[in-house]
Amino acid sequence: MEERAGAGPRRAGCGLGTAGPKSSGRAARGAAAPWARFSAWLECVCVVTFDLELGQALELVYPSDFRLTDKEKSSICYLSFPDSHSGCLGDTQFSFRMRQCGGHRSPWHADDQPYNRKAPAALQEPAHYLGYVYFRQVKDSSVKRGYFQKSLVLLSRLPFVRLFQSLLSLMAPEYFDKLTPCLEAVCNEIDQWPGPVPGQTLHLPVMGVVIQVCIPSRVDKPECSPLKQYDQENLLPAPVVLASVHELDLFRCFQPVLTHVQTLWELVLLGEPLVVLAPSPDVSSEMVLALTSCLQPLKFCCDFRPYFTIHDSEFKELTTRTQAPPNVVLGVTNPFFIKTLQHWPHILRIGEPKMSGDLPKQIKLKKPSRLKTLDTKPGLYTSYTAHLHRDKALLKRLLKGVQKQRPWDVQSALLRRHLLELTQSFIIPLVRPTQEGRRAGGDTSGGLRPQAHSLSPHPQEHYMASLMPLQKSITPWKTPPQIRPFRQDDFLRSLEHAGPQLTCILKGDWLGLYRRFFKSPHFDGWYRQRHKEMAQKLEALHLEAICEANIETWMKDKSEVEVVDLVLKLREKLVRAQGHQLPVKEVTLQRAQLYIEMVIGSLPKDLQAVLCPP
Repeated sequence: MEERAGAGPRRAGCGLGTAGPKSSGRAARGAAAPWARFSAWLECVCVVTFDLELGQALELVYPSDFRLTDKEKSSICYLSFPDSHSGCLGDTQFSFRMRQCGGHRSPWHADDQPYNRKAPAALQEPAHYLGYVYFRQVKDSSVKRGYFQKSLVLLSRLPFVRLFQSLLSLMAPEYFDKLTPCLEAVCNEIDQWPGPVPGQTLHLPVMGVVIQVCIPSRVDKPECSPLKQYDQENLLPAPVVLASVHELDLFRCFQPVLTHVQTLWELVLLGEPLVVLAPSPDVSSEMVLALTSCLQPLKFCCDFRPYFTIHDSEFKELTTRTQAPPNVVLGVTNPFFIKTLQHWPHILRIGEPKMSGDLPKQIKLKKPSRLKTLDTKPGLYTSYTAHLHRDKALLKRLLKGVQKQRPWDVQSALLRRHLLELTQSFIIPLVRPTQEGRRAGGDTSGGLRPQAHSLSPHPQEHYMASLMPLQKSITPWKTPPQIRPFRQDDFLRSLEHAGPQLTCILKGDWLGLYRRFFKSPHFDGWYRQRHKEMAQKLEALHLEAICEANIETWMKDKSEVEVVDLVLKLREKLVRAQGHQLPVKEVTLQRAQLYIEMVIGSLPKDLQAVLCPP
C-alpha cells in the first residue's frame, strides 16, 4: 500500500484499488464518487494478524486506496491486539481511540458539515480515529504458535460504539469463515446506507439483517429511560432495534464501582488524570467510555484512551515524570503501568468480573501508598476526598433491582438518570434567572422553571445570559456592546439562594467543588462554547437590527467610504449566516441581500464595478 504524501484524512484514488494523487482522497472525489456513503460511516476496515517474524501486522486495508501513515499503521496494529497479560481466548470485542497524524479535519469536507451542524458536540471527533475491534484467538494446530490470532477493525470518526460493536458481531464471525469476499460484500452494503443525519431514524441493511437506529441530535432531550421501539413500517425482516448508537450498558460497566460512582463522577468532572487498570481490553475500554459518558449533558473535554499500550507512539508523552500528569482517562491492561504511572494521583484497579452475593464485590478506596508494583489488588487508589456525600438511596434501589432480577437496561436507566440529574443540578446554578430586564437572546426555556429532568442539552444558562447586553442597547449603526466577563465571585455568591440544593438532595461541599471545577478543562470547554454561542447570537441580533432599520435615511449624510464599509460588513455577516454560523431567520437573510443590492445601486458606477465585478 503506498504511503500518503499530504496530511489529514485521506482516501486517494477515485475508486477501489485505483492509484490517485497524494492529496486528500475525499477532496479529490465528487459527491457521487465510489465509497462516498461508506465514508460517511467508516474510514476503512482493517485486518490485523500475528506474524511470527514481525509480530502484529496489517494484513488488509479496505477499501485498498485508503492510505494510512506508518505511525497510524503501527498504532492500529498494537491497539488491535490484547497484550500478553490479558490471556483473551475466544472472541473479544473492545475499542480504542488514537490521534489522527494529519491533525484536525479541514472545514472544506462538505460531507461532514450536515452531521457536525446538528450532532451533539460530544459525538464529534475532529482529531481522533475510533477503532472498534473484534479479536479472535483460538487453538489451531496448523499454526506454528498453536493459535489462530486475528483482529477485524472498523476505523471511524463516529463514536457510535454500540452500533459498530453490533455490526462487528454480525460481520466478524462470517469474515473469519469466508475472508475477503465477505468483507467486500459488507462494505458494499454499507456504501448503500443513508448518511448519519442527526435526528433521523435509519434502517441499515447488512448481511440479511436490518439495524434500526436513531442518530442523536443536539436538540434531543437527554434520555433517562430505555427507548421505545420505533414504528417498523412492516419491514421484513423485522429490524434489530438499537436503543442507542453510542450508550453502553452503564450498570454492567459500573458494577464493581457502584459504591464510588459519585467519587468517580467528581474526578471525571474535574478532569483529573485517571488510570483504569483492567484484566482485559474489553473491560478497560468499556469502563473508560462509561466514565467519559457520565457527564451528560456536559461535553467531556479531556483526552481519553479506552485501551492504551506501552507500544503506543504517545507512550512517552503521556507517562513522562518531568511534568504533571496530563488530563487523561487512560485504560490499560499491562501491570507494568502500575510502576510507570505511580506518580498519577488516581488509579482504578479492576479485577476479573465476579458475582458475590446480591451485588458484585465492590472495590474499596485505598491510599496510593498501598499501591504495589506486583499483585495489586482491586481498588480505587487515591488521596482524593469526595466533596459530596454518597447517595445511599441510589445504592438501595439498585440492590433491590438486583434482588428482584430487574432487567439490566432498567438498572442502567436508573443509574444514567442519577448521573444526568447530578450533572444538571451542578449546572443549574449557572442557569440562575436574571432580574436585570430582558437580555439579548431572550429566554429559550419557554417559561419553564429549570428542573433537573427538563433541561435540554443546551439549557438556557441564565447566569451566562445575564452577561449579555440588554437587547435595547443593540442599535443598527453602532458596534454591539461587549459580553461581560464571567466573574467567579459573583457566581459563587449566588449559590446561597440559587445553589444545587434547590434540585438535589445530596449534601456536601458544593462550593469547593465549583472552585475546583473552574480550574478544569471542562469549565474552560463549556465556557468557550457558551461564549461563542452568545457572540454569534449578538452578531445575529445586530444583523436583524440593521435589516429592520431605515437604511435610506441612514445613507443620506454618509460618505461613500462609510457606505462601502457597510456593504463589506453586511456581506461578511451574510456569508457567516448562510454558512449556518449565525442563528438568523431566512427572511433576515433575504432582507440583508436586498439591502446590499440597494446600497450598491446607490453608488457611482466605478464603485459598483469594484463591488460587483463581472
